[in-house]
Amino acid sequence: MSDVALSRRALLKRSAGAAAGTALGGLMAFGADLRPAQARAQELRIKEARAFPSVCPYCAVGCDTIVHAIDGQIVNVEGDPRSPINQGTLCPKGAAIFQLHVNPNRVQEVLHRGPGATEWEVWSLDQAMDRVAELTKKTRDETFVETFESADGPKTLNHSLGIFSLGGATMDNEWNHIHQKLMRGLGLVAIENQARI
Repeated sequence: MSDVALSRRALLKRSAGAAAGTALGGLMAFGADLRPAQARAQELRIKEARAFPSVCPYCAVGCDTIVHAIDGQIVNVEGDPRSPINQGTLCPKGAAIFQLHVNPNRVQEVLHRGPGATEWEVWSLDQAMDRVAELTKKTRDETFVETFESADGPKTLNHSLGIFSLGGATMDNEWNHIHQKLMRGLGLVAIENQARI
């Protein structure tokens, strides 16, 4: 007999896991097909929803999607099986469109620890964005070079090497376009996107 004492909670967890595994294995062994029940559950979830054809906002492939909405609120996003491009399938980014749009776990605040501080402060997103804008302007002003002297005289540069921009893979095409224009307008040279690296 083992010297390890099994707590009541551990016994219940193991028993529940074994029962679930046995039940699932039994259904599969006897040829029970759960696909109709899963299809029915999916149908009930979007029964009252209006379907809007759309296009995935991420890469340039242009996968077609169907966005289901009830009273103006998105309740489901899935690939469009009629599409000759993606035939109803979506990549991981495309499959996460709904979760990126409607997510109760989405971060609504920022943790900030100032120079020399030992504790984190909770900042609102507006406060954090104001600070980012302030530091961006300060760095650009300090590192912006308008012209340089060459053998032929002064040449126009209008760039800043003090800031590097790295975009994220979850940024959609429209945001990437606007972001690129902003960074170029600030005179940045070092602009990259995480999806390309």
